[in-house]
Amino acid sequence: MSEQNKKMVEAITPINEDFAQWYTDICKKAELVDYSSVKGCVILRPYGYAIWENIQHILDGMFKATGHQNVAMPLFIPESLLQKEKDHVEGFAPECAWVTMGGGEQLEERLCVRPTSETLFCDHFAHVLQSYRDLPLLYNQWCSVVRWEKTTRPFLRSREFWWQEGHTIHETAEEAVAETEQQLNCYAEFCEKYLRIPVIKGRKTESEKFSGAEATYTIEAMMHDGKALQSGTSHYFGDGFSRAFEVTFAGRDNKLQYPFQTSWGMSTRIVGAIIMTHGDDEGLILPPAVAPIQVAIVPVAQHKPGVLDKAQELKQRLSAAFRVHLDDSDNSPGWKFSQYEMKGVPLRLEIGPKDIEKGQCVLVRRDNREKTFVPLEQLEAEIGRLLTELGDSLYQRALENRESRTWSAVTMEEVKRLAGEHTGFIKTMWCGDAACEEKMKEEAGLSSRCMPFAQEQLSDVCPCCGRPAKTMVVWGKAY
Repeated sequence: MSEQNKKMVEAITPINEDFAQWYTDICKKAELVDYSSVKGCVILRPYGYAIWENIQHILDGMFKATGHQNVAMPLFIPESLLQKEKDHVEGFAPECAWVTMGGGEQLEERLCVRPTSETLFCDHFAHVLQSYRDLPLLYNQWCSVVRWEKTTRPFLRSREFWWQEGHTIHETAEEAVAETEQQLNCYAEFCEKYLRIPVIKGRKTESEKFSGAEATYTIEAMMHDGKALQSGTSHYFGDGFSRAFEVTFAGRDNKLQYPFQTSWGMSTRIVGAIIMTHGDDEGLILPPAVAPIQVAIVPVAQHKPGVLDKAQELKQRLSAAFRVHLDDSDNSPGWKFSQYEMKGVPLRLEIGPKDIEKGQCVLVRRDNREKTFVPLEQLEAEIGRLLTELGDSLYQRALENRESRTWSAVTMEEVKRLAGEHTGFIKTMWCGDAACEEKMKEEAGLSSRCMPFAQEQLSDVCPCCGRPAKTMVVWGKAY
């Protein structure tokens, strides 16, 4: 390894030495983000944005396959509109950014820079909804939102972030609940099938649910360091928002009724989940489905006759099936190897004069550095096979990490001992009392991640109070 190449790798803090610094190093060194002159806001650089674009493309297709349409709502929310749903506004008030001047003049009414768009959608629904024949309205928008966070970290928490927010209204409660569950399952499928991140599906407790919701459902993922990341949420609102905003429709009996509403969202924090689930000491490892470059072609001894021509020929040929980048810069092959490892490119294709003579090339997997010598005529099939194997391996490794860091506890003493010795998920029964949930935070430093749909009967009583248990909860420390 050349000195330049060595230095590039050494710039990353080891993953098990300082996980937070390792994460920040990757965000910068893999050229995902840059810090902006606006405190708490980041710039998504082209490579980081390309990952988000691939995520958008897949999710957008999944949403449209179930009948959702994209819309665009305003950036600003009048204060009077925000005030209409009491629980909702109280939940977001501390994080709101306000516009008070426009064109050099004081505004008659403050405008909130949207932290989320429920109120805007409700206002719109009240204008356009007439009859049960108009329902359901299945909307989604891709946008950025602003929440005035005190502490920030790239992708995970910034004052402005990018996301999609789905908003739907339905004739019946049953249809709205089904929509909420459908979209949660959509997020879970996306994470597991495309991002190769295993998730736990469940319902949030009352204290953790979305402001104004009747129920919040979540997918929870475990990062490499054992901490949880809430990776996508889906909310059932009942008819509370409809009543607050006077959204009505003529029902089948010709009487005015209130529709039932949902919202659901996934943000750029999912890019942080990819980094923290799959990355290693050499940098990022990207699941093939969202990697901006799936195959990086690195010519070896490219100054020799025919090498660059063959590399260019392979790039044109492979681009029909894969996202391919040819690096014909004058950097050394070793430096290039290190750069594409840092950027998490799933496969590296090396080709030099001897390979050309033999009618072959070398494919190197990013996750395990395994080298495969491949005849050029078999290249497409072999790349497809290796990309699938790499994705399966990423999922399996993440699942094994989660399983090895998940424990069950019956007593509070067990919970505190496990929480003191490990970082991970701890499963216990729970009576449903918010006081016991608060006790778990205060005494063990754990927050409720969810009440999983896949329940287990670990015992009959709550470890906090000894009273009869109602449900199993997964607890953990979270980002």
